Amino acid sequence: MFLAAAKVGGILANSTYPADFLRDNVAIQNNVIDAAFRHGAAKLQFLGSSCIYPKLAPQPLKEEYLLTGPLEPTNEWYAIAKIAGIKLCEAYRQQHEFNAISLMPTNLYGPGDNFDLQTSHVLPALIRKFHEAKESGANEVTLWGTGTPKREFLHVDDLASAAVFLMEKYNDQQFLNVGVGDDVTIAQLAKLVAAVVGYEGKMVFDPSKPDGTPRKLMDVSRLHGLGWKHKIELDAGLRSTYAWFLANQKN
Repeated sequence: MFLAAAKVGGILANSTYPADFLRDNVAIQNNVIDAAFRHGAAKLQFLGSSCIYPKLAPQPLKEEYLLTGPLEPTNEWYAIAKIAGIKLCEAYRQQHEFNAISLMPTNLYGPGDNFDLQTSHVLPALIRKFHEAKESGANEVTLWGTGTPKREFLHVDDLASAAVFLMEKYNDQQFLNVGVGDDVTIAQLAKLVAAVVGYEGKMVFDPSKPDGTPRKLMDVSRLHGLGWKHKIELDAGLRSTYAWFLANQKN
């Protein structure tokens, strides 16, 4: 069984609905993990998030850095829920010998993403912003923060590949990071997205808005050691994601 269900969103959504993010995600995890055990599931895979790590943890983020410092305030409610999910899997393994494993993916993107500016993550939000600016002929686009934080991005197809690989090959208690092992600044990402969309106007960063964690680069050496590595590079992934966005616009 794959447990990928969650209430997710970017900085704005996390800051606006902290109770919803904590309550809903804990409820999802508790009910599904317990039901999987009680109904005899042979194995469960729980998907968490890179936001479980302390805000100022050393980079790249190793699995052993969990619970070694304060969390990033803009998403701590979601992070706490995901940490609880990891620990619940460990507890069911220890008490009931239930084969529950946990994966911590980095930032995800790809076809089917949420492109709503109020609730989306940074990459789909940038696609939407630059696309609308191009369509309207806007001379500039205002982006949140300073543009200096660094983020790592994994295509959803690569995550699916890793999830299946680990479901078939991995049975240990230690959760595993899933990522590409490389990152870009938000300013660099914005330039990449603007180029893919074809927007040629000015980008203006608003430093009065929060940046979030300065950097969240995953150490994926354990995963690579098991024999899995991502295949989709960021530029190609951005192009396929924008093509999907264009083909599936609702407005």
